[in-house]
Amino acid sequence: MGFIMRWVCAFLLLAATFNPTEYNYVQWARSYGSMNISIAVLTGLVLLVGFIIYLRATLRSIGGFGMVLVLAVVGAGLWVLYDLGVLRMDDPSMNVWLGLGALSFVLAIGLSWSIARRALSGQEDVDHVDV
Repeated sequence: MGFIMRWVCAFLLLAATFNPTEYNYVQWARSYGSMNISIAVLTGLVLLVGFIIYLRATLRSIGGFGMVLVLAVVGAGLWVLYDLGVLRMDDPSMNVWLGLGALSFVLAIGLSWSIARRALSGQEDVDHVDV
């Protein structure tokens, strides 16, 4: 359940920032941000904090190569679904949603990796040791 919540939160963060509908931060800031600069800045900073939390945790746990590897596995899975005829790629907005799902999966893996590694190996990940 914890992984799914991390995935949903990552997806909501990405979708709140940008998605193919008109209900996202980028579209709102372009259209109405100049009228509400203080709200646009505050909302942008809150989204930035969310991205920093996710990206920092992901980079610390699986690193850049791990992020590319997870994204490659997700991409290969989507390719298999496309080859089997389950997935169609002719709808641009669906492609954006798939991209958001793939990126949110990478962020969720990064946030969950230390927990999964501890469960599998019994080893703790420690970033800071008090001496």
